[in-house]
Amino acid sequence: MPVPPAEAVAWGRSRPVLLLAATATAAVEGISAAGATPASRRATAAADAELVVHGPLGPRPHALPPLPAGVSPALISHVVLERLGLLERLQVVDLGCAVAPAVPHLRLPALEGAGPARCVSSGRALPLQRVRALLQRGRRWGERSAPDCPLLLAECVPGGTTTALGVLRGLGVAADGLVSGSLLHSDHPLKARLVGQGLARAALGDAGVAGGAVGGAVGSGTDPLAVLAAVGDPMQPLAAGLALAFARRGGTVLLAGGSQMAAVLALVLALAAPRERLGLVARITVATTAWVADEPGSDLALLLQRLGHRWQVVPQLAPAGLRFSACRSAALRDYERGYVKEGVGAGGLAVLWEQLGHSPEALAQACDLACQQLLGG
Repeated sequence: MPVPPAEAVAWGRSRPVLLLAATATAAVEGISAAGATPASRRATAAADAELVVHGPLGPRPHALPPLPAGVSPALISHVVLERLGLLERLQVVDLGCAVAPAVPHLRLPALEGAGPARCVSSGRALPLQRVRALLQRGRRWGERSAPDCPLLLAECVPGGTTTALGVLRGLGVAADGLVSGSLLHSDHPLKARLVGQGLARAALGDAGVAGGAVGGAVGSGTDPLAVLAAVGDPMQPLAAGLALAFARRGGTVLLAGGSQMAAVLALVLALAAPRERLGLVARITVATTAWVADEPGSDLALLLQRLGHRWQVVPQLAPAGLRFSACRSAALRDYERGYVKEGVGAGGLAVLWEQLGHSPEALAQACDLACQQLLGG
């Protein structure tokens, strides 16, 4: 499904926002490939933000974490932002990462419990006061933003597809087996087990959700803020508050990502009044890469369909046409093998590139050049 037509919104004046956050969930063995080790994943968000801002030939105070294969999708994001002249409009926000990025950014440390979220299995991922503060900050930001400039929300949260699963299940969406992940083959049983432990420890229950029912005891009456406090991460409440307030004012929002942005959309719908929801989904689109949209080990389209059934709406999904099969760089061709799929807003920015009349093939060529510069090939 395409995003709202280009003539209806000023895509060239889009405002990209990159939200950096962290969760101790990323340290669980087998949960994430956004860095080969738990120690390296502590600096993933900082290194990715530096690559987005400085590019392949610029300074990188924090080395890119080693990956099993491929190269960070931050490379795609930089190429699009630079070539569309949007780098100066980029706002980087650090929501309490263990390692701060060495680029201009807004840091929000003055919140109770600031820092990485606890593991989802704890059932106490975030202090409720911090969830409320982040949600309110996002709402204020959205209320003060000009609605005539589309908003593109991107994220970098290692371990974030597991927190996404937690929020989706906590809100009553049967999401087990549907969320994507950075590993070649996501360990869905591991994700489900961690989330189930967290929901149980938070006394939210999980009846009927993990087993395939749409709805169920959790989503029917649970406060979304309680779900976030139990199994969320800091990116989610800020992004949901910002998208909700901005779309309420008639602004167009691209949620640049896959499963993690599906969870943000679920929060928007859960927080909105029933009469608002149809209007909101008309202005909010989940925009992702073809590698997520076509991934055999997940199903974003079905996930959004279940989310829509939960709140009686039809969510919009826009997959980018970008492919790397013809690239010279082996690290980019690894995307076609499933080793890298999405992140740092790559899919949404690739969709924005197409909305402004540029071909996916031209973007692939530009990324190929940038990758050779980055890796010295």
